Amino acid sequence: MMTNDGHYFFTGGGFMWIFWLLIIIGVIFLILNITKGSMTQPSNDSPLEILKKRYARGEIEEEEYERRRKELES
Repeated sequence: MMTNDGHYFFTGGGFMWIFWLLIIIGVIFLILNITKGSMTQPSNDSPLEILKKRYARGEIEEEEYERRRKELES
């Protein structure tokens, strides 16, 4: 889109600052989402509770669950 003085609307000036503002907000949002996972609080679950959750999520097989459960309970 052209303005009255013959310059394109988004080629420096005009509302170009909105473009850069959106880029900066996008980068900040991306950085916050990436770092959010590393800033989680450590859980206060016991090792047996963690083992049960891992088994429930399917991260470990039944044999491994039973072996580790016996080790934790002994």
